[in-house]
Amino acid sequence: MVAAVRFALAVRNGIMLLAEPGRKVEDAGGSLASGLNDAGNAASNVPLVGGILKKPLQSAAEASNGLSDAGQSMQDIVGRLANLTAFALIVTSVAFVLALWLPPRVRWIRRSALIRGLVDAPGGADLLALRALTGSVADLAAVSVPPGGLADAWRRGDESVIGDLSRVALRQAGLSP
Repeated sequence: MVAAVRFALAVRNGIMLLAEPGRKVEDAGGSLASGLNDAGNAASNVPLVGGILKKPLQSAAEASNGLSDAGQSMQDIVGRLANLTAFALIVTSVAFVLALWLPPRVRWIRRSALIRGLVDAPGGADLLALRALTGSVADLAAVSVPPGGLADAWRRGDESVIGDLSRVALRQAGLSP
């Protein structure tokens, strides 16, 4: 999940690079508007025609402000797209991981709870011992074999063998004895 989040953030940062032209348009529009306003103010000081010269320069400055606003709007759209893409990637990745991991984990928790319940139930140790006897032979190697074998000792109700086999069954289920 951490890798998915890092990937989504890297994609987001890559998309945010597309906002750079918008920043440049905003800066250029702002600089142009400022320059045209300054020129209009300077032109207004010209005798007789200053007012006439100032009007077109101020109109051009207002148009430049619109250009600056368009650059800012482009940045906002790219930012929203980048955030939405990152969110979608994170949600999809997390949902995928949970869909693969969660069901087996829930089954294991339920099975473990049932097995843990057998430990304290009457005859539960016998059932766990039987489970160990019918399980992997390699796991039984840890249990010392009494005369007559493990199955015979289990049938006779040998508490020591039943306890050892119960612990083997718990380890097979991934539980600590």
